[in-house]
Amino acid sequence: MDVTDVIGAVSIGVAGGMLAGLVGVGGGVLFVPGLVIFLGLVQLDAEATSLVAVVLVGGVGAWRQGRYGNLRLRDGVTLALFSPIGVVAGVLVANAVGQRALELSFAGVQLVMAAQLLRRIAKSAPASTPSTG
Repeated sequence: MDVTDVIGAVSIGVAGGMLAGLVGVGGGVLFVPGLVIFLGLVQLDAEATSLVAVVLVGGVGAWRQGRYGNLRLRDGVTLALFSPIGVVAGVLVANAVGQRALELSFAGVQLVMAAQLLRRIAKSAPASTPSTG
């Protein structure tokens, strides 16, 4: 790793951590694309590498959110207990398919999640009122 890579990794880490603290995401949403785009990792390596980062990010984020009373520990523990089953299956599939399939799958998941969030926001948006003036 040269100095540029270190600076890129630090920048991705700080940005991903801020995003995790702000909106509860980081690993999949920012770490993976950042590792691919800025550090030149292939998709599979970026996905695997981001798993290391999200462990610490998740722990610190949960601890801080817990201090504010925002943590639903039982839900988090339930996710944590059953996620490894999915991780094992996902790693098997990720190592069996091609690089292009991983890239397209990753992008597709991001688009579907973004669309679902936008739909949810649109449904809950308050009705606009005509401006007075």
